[in-house]
Amino acid sequence: MVTTVQDSSAQVVRRPVTAAPPPTRRRPGPASRRNDTWVAWLLVTPAILGFGVFFAYPMLRGVYLSFTEFHILTPPVFTGLANIQELVGDGRFWHSLGVTAYFVVLSVVLGVGVSLVTAVVLHRLGVNTTVRGLMILPFLISGVVTALVWTWMLDPQLGIVNQLITWVTDEPVMFFGSGGWAVPTLAALNVWKSMGYNAVLIFAGLQTIPASIYEAGRIDGASEWQMFRSLTLPLLRPILVMVVILNVISATQVFDIVQVSTKGGPADASLVLQMYIYDKAFGQFDFGYAATMSLALFLLLVAVTFTQLRMARAGESDTN
Repeated sequence: MVTTVQDSSAQVVRRPVTAAPPPTRRRPGPASRRNDTWVAWLLVTPAILGFGVFFAYPMLRGVYLSFTEFHILTPPVFTGLANIQELVGDGRFWHSLGVTAYFVVLSVVLGVGVSLVTAVVLHRLGVNTTVRGLMILPFLISGVVTALVWTWMLDPQLGIVNQLITWVTDEPVMFFGSGGWAVPTLAALNVWKSMGYNAVLIFAGLQTIPASIYEAGRIDGASEWQMFRSLTLPLLRPILVMVVILNVISATQVFDIVQVSTKGGPADASLVLQMYIYDKAFGQFDFGYAATMSLALFLLLVAVTFTQLRMARAGESDTN
């Protein structure tokens, strides 16, 4: 850079001006990095303690108890594979596992299907956040409250739903008192409770699909159903797999709505696996065998989850 200066003799003198050197940045030294490390460990310590106390230790303790005979008042006695042998020959366990599988299939198929249709309709209509917030309200209600309210509404004598059914068919429906209706009714309650949350997740996935893809489909003459089948479903594969896995895990661990509404009846028709585990642990105080069934349920969920991820290629969509 050059500046022009005029002296008293009217002569122009050009003087070069040098730019100031840029400020030097000090690189953090070993002491600074050590301080950052201590701060990082300090911040993650509460999470590590919570994970160890509330997850790792109970899980390891449960695995140990699954190989013991433990009845609370006496110390656990190691029995090896005796609980597993009893589990294999326990007909009530296999019955509860079948009821759980039936409940899971109904809840996942109906829940994901209804949520998908609802999310697509909302996406086409372009609703605001208020409507989506109202849809998620049933998910925020506890399972106990949900079961109590629907038990009153489906009561064969005083329930408003059965009042309408009686007005049409002249006889009520035993939703919770019939072996054929108990599990489908519980699945419907579970679908009603989780449908809004699933629809919001799928709606978020729909918003990630570029509008130009649908415009190209319309130019090619594709109908709405063809675009839904050939464009929307393949592009939603990662979201749908996540929703299915979440619903499978949630439905497999169902307990509150069954405990409040049917208590596993009538005649064990709605005895899901969690109810049987609860009965063994807190009804018969056989915590060792209950821990064995819990471990079996955990391994089953792990196997189902990894199978779904493997078969559906959850990490990629058809755009990859």
